[in-house]
Amino acid sequence: MHTIGLVLHPQRDSAEAVAAVLAWAARNDAEVLGIGNEIKRLNCAATSVTAEELGRRSDLVVSLGGDGTMLRAMRLADGQRAPVLGVNLGKLGFLAEVDVPDLPAALSAIEHHDYTVEPRLAIDATVGGETVTAFNDVAAVRVPGQGSAVVAVRVGGQPFVSYAADAVIVATPAGSTAYSFSAGGPIMSPSVEALLVTPAAPHSAYNRGVVLSVTDPVTLELLESSGRLAIEVDGIVSCYAEAGQRIEILSRPGGARVVRLGRTTFYQRARRKLRITDSAEIPAPLSSAGLDD
Repeated sequence: MHTIGLVLHPQRDSAEAVAAVLAWAARNDAEVLGIGNEIKRLNCAATSVTAEELGRRSDLVVSLGGDGTMLRAMRLADGQRAPVLGVNLGKLGFLAEVDVPDLPAALSAIEHHDYTVEPRLAIDATVGGETVTAFNDVAAVRVPGQGSAVVAVRVGGQPFVSYAADAVIVATPAGSTAYSFSAGGPIMSPSVEALLVTPAAPHSAYNRGVVLSVTDPVTLELLESSGRLAIEVDGIVSCYAEAGQRIEILSRPGGARVVRLGRTTFYQRARRKLRITDSAEIPAPLSSAGLDD
């Protein structure tokens, strides 16, 4: 591993994590790259490059931040050779693999090839001639005061279901624990190759989510009764769409690769970080003492 690319959270204090990466790199004769406007505020010794250069030149991309930073790092590594290691500087950090104290040991494990990579499904969405990429979700979201999201879902060119809702979310398995989950969608393992369509606060006759094959192109068509919608890509507004417009969605398996060190499984992380409780478990039986009175 000769070159490490750093992707930093725009606001959180990442000085300790950056220092750990630089110290490890100095001991192991590795170069550290950083995006110019990000590393400038830290006054660190990383080599300043553009975002495009970082994705192209890195052997490993290290995301220092929360899930939003991790998703940005994955987009930079999209289609490149470098896997992405997520380092949690936030509270939830569902996509991250390690915390800052474990970072040097994680880099050493990667140097010695003691890790696996988890391919992540990408979504390419085309709106108005412009294509954007998401690794969590693409959502058509109502704009307050401008009417509901009234959206027809077409699969493989054929009409399937229609929703009237606050939003219609198309999520990857990795994104099933994000917006889709908060809208009542199921949790999906990232090893599954499928798309999940979930309505948020639906008020239409059909109000269930659907699971679709990644081999089928998906179209979201804004029907004439729909209000103006914000098109969100991984939680960030990309553009707006009007009634009559379409969002063409194609799945792309293996768009990015995420480093896994084998310390926890997806199900352990989901249970802990989403605070899944065992409320439905049958309680332990009461003691028989005193029941015959």
